[in-house]
Amino acid sequence: HIQDPASQRLTWNKPPKSVLVIKKIRDASLLQPFKELCVYLTEENNMIVYVEKKVLEDPAIVNDENFGPVKKKFCTFREDYDDISNQIDFIICLGGDGTLLYASSLFQGSVPPVMAFHLGSLGFLTPFNFENFQSQVTQVIEGNAALVLRSRLKVKVVKEHRDKATVQNGIEENGVVSANLEKEVGKQIMQYQVLNEVVVDRGPSSYLSNVDVFLDGHLITTVQGDGVIVSTPTGSTAYAAAAGASMIHPNVPAIMITPICPHSLSFRPIVVPAGVELKIMLSPDARNTAWVSFDGRKRQEICHGDSISITTSCYPLPSICFRDPVSDWFESLAECLHWNVRKKQNNFAVEEEE
Repeated sequence: HIQDPASQRLTWNKPPKSVLVIKKIRDASLLQPFKELCVYLTEENNMIVYVEKKVLEDPAIVNDENFGPVKKKFCTFREDYDDISNQIDFIICLGGDGTLLYASSLFQGSVPPVMAFHLGSLGFLTPFNFENFQSQVTQVIEGNAALVLRSRLKVKVVKEHRDKATVQNGIEENGVVSANLEKEVGKQIMQYQVLNEVVVDRGPSSYLSNVDVFLDGHLITTVQGDGVIVSTPTGSTAYAAAAGASMIHPNVPAIMITPICPHSLSFRPIVVPAGVELKIMLSPDARNTAWVSFDGRKRQEICHGDSISITTSCYPLPSICFRDPVSDWFESLAECLHWNVRKKQNNFAVEEEE
């Protein structure tokens, strides 16, 4: 019997006590919803609310005297400095898809369930509208909601040590301690958890990118073009879809490989099983270096001798559904991407019988 994806439900072993509220920075339109939500969580539900320090430094919040008593109850943290991974029961996002991607980046291990409100521009991954937020948040606190487990990619970047590459206290740029740092002398290792995609591109160079793609140790192809996208099913509707790939439902266990403007008529996007390990390296005869980014962040240069290893992470992002995984996904296709929207063909007029 194959499990129905709509059967995954959110249940609590004990009532949730703490919630992380993530608000899109530099967006004045979100200040009022943010304040209403925080007042509701603290005063109506007695929740412990975590908020980023930089959110509370917004002058509109600092100068709001009425919000002062609520603000004093907050717990604050700083990205890349404070570890809150074991203190959060669930997350509420106010913004667009980028806000959800940012929430994912804060948790390099297990991710709490995420409730995302559509207050941004696209909103493909944010199914909740803010008008009835009280009843919707109450349902989540009571554990009455469907879930979709969005798989993430575990990415390991291994770089040859060069003069400019420095490692401070064994901690890398993204704040993740690299456990294998001491074992591989002369190499710098960074690890990332990626929700949408890993993008390898040619950067500012005018030459084609020339990178080799290995699958479980076997060379499967060389990408000659602008680059390559390795995406999750969640990311299949983002950059990969713009580059001509198929769209995959997030419940499908898969990794998608999509070339960016390949200089080959036959290079089509392919889907591989979620359990494989991909490795991307510069081809030995590549004219230029490549650049890599992870969900649009941490962009860095890849040189000869460096490698990028990608596999499916064992830490998915549990995304809370508005209805269920299937209905929400097709609703997003219709609303955000206008999938298969076309003026209907007229039927033939019925001729009157003579």
